[in-house]
Amino acid sequence: MSARISPGELIPCLPDGESVKVVGLGGVGSIAVRYLSVFMASLQQPLRLICIDGDQYEPANATRVLFARCGNKASVTVGELYERLGETELTLLAVEEYVTPDNAERLIRDGDCILLAVDNHATRKLVGDHCRRLRDVVLISGGNDGVETDSAGRQLRGTYGNCQVFIRRDGEDLCPDLTRYHPEIRQPEDHLPTDKSCTEMISSVPQILFANLQAAAAMLNAFWLYACDALHYSELAFDIAEGRMQPLPLPAPKRHLAGRRSAGPAVR
Repeated sequence: MSARISPGELIPCLPDGESVKVVGLGGVGSIAVRYLSVFMASLQQPLRLICIDGDQYEPANATRVLFARCGNKASVTVGELYERLGETELTLLAVEEYVTPDNAERLIRDGDCILLAVDNHATRKLVGDHCRRLRDVVLISGGNDGVETDSAGRQLRGTYGNCQVFIRRDGEDLCPDLTRYHPEIRQPEDHLPTDKSCTEMISSVPQILFANLQAAAAMLNAFWLYACDALHYSELAFDIAEGRMQPLPLPAPKRHLAGRRSAGPAVR
């Protein structure tokens, strides 16, 4: 890691061999991973970008997602990115799996930086709980409401979303975990994709494309600030209808949130 930057200067720097994993390649993740890959390739150093998703791109997804062909989301996305970035130092890998209790330890490991862009709280809780057991990890989770009526009977217009950051360094939490202020994640009413019935898999909640775009931007902003050693918030909320995006006033972390590693993890 480079020396501490001077006030007002933002210079991204990642350790060689850094593994960044995007979990979920739907409406939010498919946007985030494309710009993330361009950014990581621009650093001109050996880095790894790993796409993880067990779902398939289907014709119905074309209303919110750009993809060249139908097929597994992780493999299709990596194939498209490789056509543009295959000659750079960025290594691109696809994992055609959902994250489950059986494979979380294999897929998410110490030293990883995770961008979690899934559409269900059950997976958020699973990944968040697993990250709490690791010694060093960066977890950036983002998403937005769908246009639906929630369990409390409130009509959601689909314009609200948020981005949460959870960081552990040397076995210590630097900020609240995903469930601390979110009971809907602590006790999810939905299920893991692998636990859903056929009926649940077919049904989907309508989402606003531009809310997806804002959620992806919020996650990428947080990642960029982390790379610049300047991340200063643990949660950010937005509402595209209100024209609002701002950090939430959560208790201050024990240390500055940035605190990047001084050396990259072993390449995995």
